[in-house]
Amino acid sequence: MMKHILETEHVTKEFRGHPAVNGVSLQVPECCVYGLLGPNGAGKSTILKMLTGIFRPTSGRVLFDGHPWSRKDLTEIGSLVETPPVYENLTAWENLKVRALILGVSDKRIREVLELVDLADTGKKKAGTFSLGMKQRLGLGIALINRPRLLILDEPLNGLDPIGIQELREMIRRFPEEGITVIVSSHILSEIAQTADHIGIIANGMLGYQGDMPEEGHLEELFMKIAAGHRAA
Repeated sequence: MMKHILETEHVTKEFRGHPAVNGVSLQVPECCVYGLLGPNGAGKSTILKMLTGIFRPTSGRVLFDGHPWSRKDLTEIGSLVETPPVYENLTAWENLKVRALILGVSDKRIREVLELVDLADTGKKKAGTFSLGMKQRLGLGIALINRPRLLILDEPLNGLDPIGIQELREMIRRFPEEGITVIVSSHILSEIAQTADHIGIIANGMLGYQGDMPEEGHLEELFMKIAAGHRAA
């Protein structure tokens, strides 16, 4: 039987009485890349913010590793949601050191993470001078510093150039081999098709499909069918 590291049970989030997310039940298998797809404004980011404790569900519940999610579980969850949390006046090492001190993580782990995200050679260069791709990788490093079992990434490829996209895509694909489950949201079908093993498609705040990646060439057809159906409804 497939083990799920994260599940949501009929999760709803309302803002001023309007449901941004409506009864979504996700099942994320352990050690996979789970692609959360949907048009802009579909509710993807709201879902991820509930998984990371930024928002509380209006109703429903979130389960992590089989038990109800609590803030203690954040020690096993890394996230990069919205803008990377980077101190621009500090180096890559110093940015990771700030996080490491909070978590009680060793300098050895900082060196490992800098190698992992390809920032080991940045030396005394301040993060404020980094390219967007480098800042994104630094944000990813901050999310990885505590050796998370679950990594949550919200539109991580936005604004990157083709080289940055390729580098980050390859990193994401490697994580399950290291025991890290990844949830990555996007509205770009081609990127999810190249990285994800399982997908969920969100439209108008509701889950329209969840399961294995469709056969090659069928993802766009499935996505458009679900998006159009919810728009008509």
